[in-house]
Amino acid sequence: MLPSLQESLDGDDKELESSEEGGSAEERRLEPPPSRHYCLYSYRGSRLTQHRGESDDGRSSSTNAETPSGDDFSLSLLDTNLPSEVEPELRSFIAKRLSKGAFFEGLGNVASVELRIPGYRVGCYYCLFQQDKLLPETAAMGSEHNPSEYVVCFLGGSEKGLELFRLELDKYIQGLKNNMNCEESSLGNDVKSYLNSWYEDVVCPIQRVVLLFQEKLTFLLHAALSYTPVELKESDEKTKRDINRTCVCDRFLSVASLQGLIHEGTMNSLCMAMTEEQHKSVIVDCSGPQPQFYNAGSNRFCEDWMQAFLHGAEAGNPFLFRQILENFKLKAIQDTNNLKRFIRQAEMNHYALFKCYLFLKNCGSGDILLKIVKVEHEEMPEAKSVVAVLEEFMREALD
Repeated sequence: MLPSLQESLDGDDKELESSEEGGSAEERRLEPPPSRHYCLYSYRGSRLTQHRGESDDGRSSSTNAETPSGDDFSLSLLDTNLPSEVEPELRSFIAKRLSKGAFFEGLGNVASVELRIPGYRVGCYYCLFQQDKLLPETAAMGSEHNPSEYVVCFLGGSEKGLELFRLELDKYIQGLKNNMNCEESSLGNDVKSYLNSWYEDVVCPIQRVVLLFQEKLTFLLHAALSYTPVELKESDEKTKRDINRTCVCDRFLSVASLQGLIHEGTMNSLCMAMTEEQHKSVIVDCSGPQPQFYNAGSNRFCEDWMQAFLHGAEAGNPFLFRQILENFKLKAIQDTNNLKRFIRQAEMNHYALFKCYLFLKNCGSGDILLKIVKVEHEEMPEAKSVVAVLEEFMREALD
């Protein structure tokens, strides 16, 4: 395994696991299992500039935490799976955030919330969203201005762990809005099931992919980095469980790719180049007891990171898989930028050209890096000639 990879993993594993556990060993033994809870509130009125009866940490200073309300503000609980004795504390925390204007419609935030259990802090994603069609519960509240806004909270893991999934949770809220818009009756089973499934649908897919593919994960990592199309086939259609494998893999490939980290035009050109070059997608046949890959590629870089994922599986922490995936992408970007720098130097220095070759040979992902820089330097004659020489060197090294 690459030294930089090992150092990165060790540091992030310890930091994330520390944030997940928190406190001393004695304190951790007193903590309950990791939370996977949700709360859905209706919000009515304008946001208060100040909410009384709370301490600085957002917890109620009253022994009886009631629904925060005022002449122009109220939160009403619509649904939750939190214990009844804990929910008012969360509601008090959300009310204080609302009073400070710390909400933007459709854009969630992540914070650490301490609930009633001493020393127990949990990551909390909270988001305000609007809905055109009102639920009967909120329409029947009798207000002159019926509320059309809602606040949803998801609690699980640590603040750092949940922050890794903030963008996915924002997208998940869009699905919640669609489900609520389709409801003809009161808060129905579809909406409640959707809320209750947030942890399995958002946090756990990467973990499920790792556990499903094991050592074959290296093929998915390679496909994600190279933007090679992947097709999944389930000829017997037996895998209609609580998660659709196609959706899981699509999410994994999207998260594992370098999209958003390198220029969009480069990504589009790379996709076209890979399609024209290979003429074939990677085929994953999930009809048997074990998935089978066809037309798949791999390299040492992806194999090393596959081992990192398998090592993470031993910890059983789904948040850790996302951190490893982010490290995987950052290392790929770092190697790409290093190669670009060497190529600029090689335009004027033959020794730098040799350094380029050594870097490509030793980095473990030279096949993908060359394709990326080739696309980016297509309109730059001097750099293009350097890339052509490097391609020739790499072909000779493989022969």
